Formats: sequence, structure tokens, C-alpha cells
Amino acid sequence: MTPYKIALIPGDGIGVDVTQATMQVLDAAAAKFGFALEPTTFPWSCEYYLEHGAMMPADGIETLKDFDAIYLGAVGWPATVPDAVSLHGLLLPIRKAFKQYANIRPHRLLNGVEGPLKAEGFDILCIRENTEGEYSGAGGRVHQGQGNEVAVETAIFTREGVERIIRFGFEQAMMRRKHLTSVTKSNAQKFSMVFWDEVTREVAADCPEVTVSHMHIDAMAAKMVMAPQDLDVIVASNLFGDILTDLGAAIQGGLGFAASANISPDRALPSMFEPVHGSAPDIAGQDIANPIAAIWSGAMMLDHLGQTEASAAVLKAIEAATGQGIGIRPGLNSTSEITAAILSALEA
Repeated sequence: MTPYKIALIPGDGIGVDVTQATMQVLDAAAAKFGFALEPTTFPWSCEYYLEHGAMMPADGIETLKDFDAIYLGAVGWPATVPDAVSLHGLLLPIRKAFKQYANIRPHRLLNGVEGPLKAEGFDILCIRENTEGEYSGAGGRVHQGQGNEVAVETAIFTREGVERIIRFGFEQAMMRRKHLTSVTKSNAQKFSMVFWDEVTREVAADCPEVTVSHMHIDAMAAKMVMAPQDLDVIVASNLFGDILTDLGAAIQGGLGFAASANISPDRALPSMFEPVHGSAPDIAGQDIANPIAAIWSGAMMLDHLGQTEASAAVLKAIEAATGQGIGIRPGLNSTSEITAAILSALEA
């Protein structure tokens, strides 16, 4: 029986709730398909920060590096710890240290789920550059609190960083419908985004089988609302990808269905899997959070670990539950009810 070492970071708020639900489903899948998950739980969270003055210990990255994958529930409790502290203290260090430069977010309507649009049948894979760009953390503030205060935030785009995420996007497009859309704002950002466009054309020359489109971020936002069925793979910078994937979550029915993976493509270091709905402190521990995004993220983890049959079975079970009207909109079912329905479909 193949064992996989999983680092569990339930985090804050409903992260704890949906992590428990996810592991119930993943453990059932492991038992059914003949492998084992060996989880180790780490209490790194905003509560941990209040006690220790850091989101994770100084050796946190070193501790995580030998795991096969990392699963994160959610992080953030803004009433006690600013989001900038929790994000830069946990998520971003992990993504950067483990070269998880490809953030993957699937957007499609699950069986039985009605999105806000008339469009049906869309299947979009958003690929967001995950370690540099607008979230590089380069900049600073001077003269704070004075009338001449200055704040500078510099986006960093390296040739290595841009080329590898675009090349990864082409690889994904080759396995899908062979259409890639690169999203920039090169009419206004004449250095970084023009550079991105140039690198995209260079990489495209190596992938003639893929049809390539170039769109500005504002036009892409309209496209995702007006004609999402025309889109296949989208590749965008850290900030643009972040915005577009929240829009993608909205058109697929809400953040309760928004799964994601932070991938280290060469697999030399662990990748991290997480739902993107946030920690929702106001409903934490009430058994009302939708665990579907978290369980879907867990299915992505199984696929990354090579357990493709188990991954497909979990996704099929999710859609069996939503097809019965379970978990298709907020407040309709409890976390426990949705989890039980998915488990029942998986074990059938």
C-alpha cells in the first residue's frame, strides 16, 4: 500500500471545518483505491500568531519540505490579525519557498448547480503566476503619517518567472482543447505587460498546435461574463489571475465551489492545495460551511500524487451529491450533510 505524507494546516475559521470534511472523504478514497494518507497536523494560524508572534515557527519551511503534499484549510482572522500579516506570514512564504509558481483554479458548473449566467457548459482552467509579479512584496513606505508620505509597491517580472508560467499554461492547453488566452494590460503597462506579451509569443512559437489569444484584463473580465463557454486555458499574472479567479468562482456558483492548487511543477518540492473561499470567521464551527471547494481541492491533490482514479471518483461523488440538490447553494445543507452525501456516493 502506497503511503503519502500529508502536512495538514487547517488554519483559521471554517478552515478547520472543511479540512475535517475533506480528510473524511480522502481517507475513504484511499481505502477504496488501495493507498494510505499519513497526515500530520500543524496548528499554524492567527491564533498561533497571537501566542507566538509568528504565523509559523522559524523552521516551518524546513519542517514541511519532506512531505508529499500540503493541504491548507483557510487562513485569516482580520479582527485579531491583519490579513497582510497572515498572508505574508504563512501562504506567501510557503508558495515562494517551494517554488509553487503555478496556481491552478478550475471553473465549471457542477452537476445540479445553477450559476448566475445564462451560459452553460463552460470549462475554464485559470493559471495564475503565483510567486512574483504584483505580489512580490518589493517596496516600502516613507514619511509615514506625514503630508508627504510615499508608498511604493513594485511588481517584479523575471524572464524565468514569466516564461515558466506561460510554458506551463501551454502544457495544460495541450491536454485540453488547445486554446490559450494570455491576459495582460499592455496598452497601459508598457514595460511589464509588454514584456509578458513578448515572452508569450516566444513560447507560442514552440507550441504551434495551440491557438493563442491575447486579451486585456478588462476585456477578459467582460468575456468571462458574456461568453465563458469560449474560453479554455487562461494565463495571467499574480494580481490579474487573483481577480479573474474570483470572478470565475462567481460564475460557477460561488466561492463554495472554488478549488485551487499551488503547484511546484518539477515535483522536487511539495505542492499545496486549498479552497479559496477564505476563513469566514463569522460561521466557524457552526457546521454550515460548504466543504465542496475543499474536497475538490483534495481531489486535485490526489491527482497530483498520481492517484488519478481516486481523484476522478471523488469528483464524481461530488457531482452525484450536487446532482441530488445537495450543497448547491448556501444554507441549504450543513457541512456534515454535504460530506455524508459525498461519502455515500463515493462508497456506492
